[in-house]
Amino acid sequence: MATVSFEGATRIHPGAAAPAVDRLDLQIADGEFLVLVGPSGCGKSTSLRMLAGLEDVDAGTVRIGGEDVTDVRPRDRDIAMVFQNYALYPHMTVAANMGFALTNAGRPRAEIDRRVREAAAILDLLPLLDRKPRALSGGQRQRVAMGRAIVRAPAVFCMDEPLSNLDAKLRVSTRTQIAGLQRRLGITTVYVTHDQVEAMTMGDRVAVLDRGVLQQCASPRELYARPANAFVAGFVGSPAMNLVTVPVDGDAVSLGGVRIALPRSGSGARRGAGARPGAGADGDPTGARAGTEVRAAATVTVGIRPEHLVPATGADALEVTVDVVEELGADAYVYGSLTGSGTPLVVRVDPRTPPDRGAQLRLVPDPAHTHLFDGATGKRLG
Repeated sequence: MATVSFEGATRIHPGAAAPAVDRLDLQIADGEFLVLVGPSGCGKSTSLRMLAGLEDVDAGTVRIGGEDVTDVRPRDRDIAMVFQNYALYPHMTVAANMGFALTNAGRPRAEIDRRVREAAAILDLLPLLDRKPRALSGGQRQRVAMGRAIVRAPAVFCMDEPLSNLDAKLRVSTRTQIAGLQRRLGITTVYVTHDQVEAMTMGDRVAVLDRGVLQQCASPRELYARPANAFVAGFVGSPAMNLVTVPVDGDAVSLGGVRIALPRSGSGARRGAGARPGAGADGDPTGARAGTEVRAAATVTVGIRPEHLVPATGADALEVTVDVVEELGADAYVYGSLTGSGTPLVVRVDPRTPPDRGAQLRLVPDPAHTHLFDGATGKRLG
């Protein structure tokens, strides 16, 4: 096992106008399961390939176990890759595929057989060791690819979207198996996915990237409760957070006629969801920085998750026209529009009594879970 660190790691592809990964600073603890997530082209796979030695590092440093491996050959980095396409040899049996790296390294046959059977037992592959890949299902092939990595007993697992070829149901069960297996083995794992639900359910921490830049790295709970900026707020969560940009009006903003107070400099009286008492933006203990940012902002983006729009009991309320109701059994979501402005909003409603299409809902945002971001920079306020 080993720690992993990226220290200002940068990758610029030849002919590209901007870095694929721009000054990535990220520390991964020994035995941690860290997920890199973001939209297509955000740099997550490039970051993983830099760690594995499959991409050059144009600036900065990559370390494994405290050792600088920036210029070390991939085969000498003590990592094991699990790819999206399994990369199994079709003419070899499951056992031969799993033990290939050890065979190639000249290990004794008895040791290879022992390590293959140990890994196969962990992955429930013992009855399949004599089969060829063509006789396996997609989930079984993925387990064989995992077994090949386990047999090597590496310091670090690198997994590049290993579940994307599986159907939805199998993907759910396999991701649970992978997460449980990693915790059992305790091997440091860096896992790449574009699926934020997969990221949130598997990772000890999740690193969100956008256009090659790390936006936030935190536990799944913290990402959800206190996103660092509007991008993270809109990316994390399904359905996504409602984000509406409105002009600043004195010490408040107005959303559909409902006034939402902004953080006040130094007082800490009004803060965004999850803020520490007395803390402003970026942990400023006085709250003064948040107040300065709010005064300088011409617009503020208000963020409200679908479950934090609740039925109104007073006169001030958001009036939402129901366009579509999505019933999912245990949950139901209304996709509607704000009366007057037509701003789209998503609202979680009681699945036992969902409203009809065309109905009018009166709602208010839960003030304890309302997020505020600078309308121009997207940075969290308060």
